Amino acid sequence: MESGPAIFAGMVFALFGGGILAWTVVRMRRGEPVAHGVNHVASATLAGVAGSGALALGVWCFTRV
Repeated sequence: MESGPAIFAGMVFALFGGGILAWTVVRMRRGEPVAHGVNHVASATLAGVAGSGALALGVWCFTRV
Protein backbone atom coordinates (compact mmCIF):
# COMPACT_ATOMS: atom_id res chain seq x y z
CA MET A 1 0.00 0.00 0.00
CA GLU A 2 2.82 2.45 0.74
CA SER A 3 4.57 1.92 -2.59
CA GLY A 4 1.67 3.37 -4.60
CA PRO A 5 2.24 7.02 -3.62
CA ALA A 6 6.01 6.63 -4.04
CA ILE A 7 5.57 5.27 -7.56
CA PHE A 8 3.12 8.05 -8.46
CA ALA A 9 5.38 10.79 -7.07
CA GLY A 10 8.43 9.26 -8.75
CA MET A 11 6.66 9.21 -12.12
CA VAL A 12 5.48 12.80 -11.75
CA PHE A 13 8.95 14.05 -10.85
CA ALA A 14 10.64 11.98 -13.56
CA LEU A 15 8.23 13.12 -16.29
CA PHE A 16 8.45 16.76 -15.23
CA GLY A 17 12.25 16.71 -15.00
CA GLY A 18 12.63 14.91 -18.31
CA GLY A 19 10.21 17.30 -19.99
CA ILE A 20 11.98 20.38 -18.69
CA LEU A 21 15.39 19.05 -19.76
CA ALA A 22 14.15 18.03 -23.22
CA TRP A 23 12.42 21.38 -23.74
CA THR A 24 15.56 23.26 -22.65
CA VAL A 25 17.79 21.26 -25.01
CA VAL A 26 15.46 21.84 -27.97
CA ARG A 27 15.25 25.57 -27.28
CA MET A 28 19.03 25.89 -26.95
CA ARG A 29 19.75 23.92 -30.14
CA ARG A 30 17.38 26.14 -32.10
CA GLY A 31 19.03 29.24 -30.65
CA GLU A 32 15.78 30.39 -29.07
CA PRO A 33 15.59 31.83 -25.57
CA VAL A 34 14.55 29.54 -22.75
CA ALA A 35 12.92 32.47 -20.94
CA HIS A 36 12.14 35.84 -22.52
CA GLY A 37 13.97 38.82 -21.15
CA VAL A 38 16.59 36.77 -19.30
CA ASN A 39 20.20 35.96 -20.16
CA HIS A 40 20.35 32.80 -22.33
CA VAL A 41 23.00 31.13 -20.20
CA ALA A 42 21.32 31.94 -16.90
CA SER A 43 17.90 30.71 -18.00
CA ALA A 44 19.30 27.50 -19.50
CA THR A 45 21.33 26.85 -16.36
CA LEU A 46 18.37 27.41 -14.05
CA ALA A 47 16.11 25.20 -16.19
CA GLY A 48 18.80 22.51 -16.27
CA VAL A 49 19.21 22.60 -12.50
CA ALA A 50 15.44 22.43 -11.98
CA GLY A 51 15.08 19.53 -14.42
CA SER A 52 18.00 17.62 -12.92
CA GLY A 53 16.66 18.19 -9.43
CA ALA A 54 13.25 16.87 -10.41
CA LEU A 55 14.83 13.79 -11.99
CA ALA A 56 16.89 13.23 -8.86
CA LEU A 57 13.75 13.46 -6.71
CA GLY A 58 12.06 10.95 -9.02
CA VAL A 59 14.94 8.52 -8.66
CA TRP A 60 14.91 8.99 -4.89
CA CYS A 61 11.17 8.22 -4.79
CA PHE A 62 11.74 5.05 -6.81
CA THR A 63 14.43 3.89 -4.37
CA ARG A 64 11.86 4.15 -1.55
CA VAL A 65 9.52 1.61 -3.16
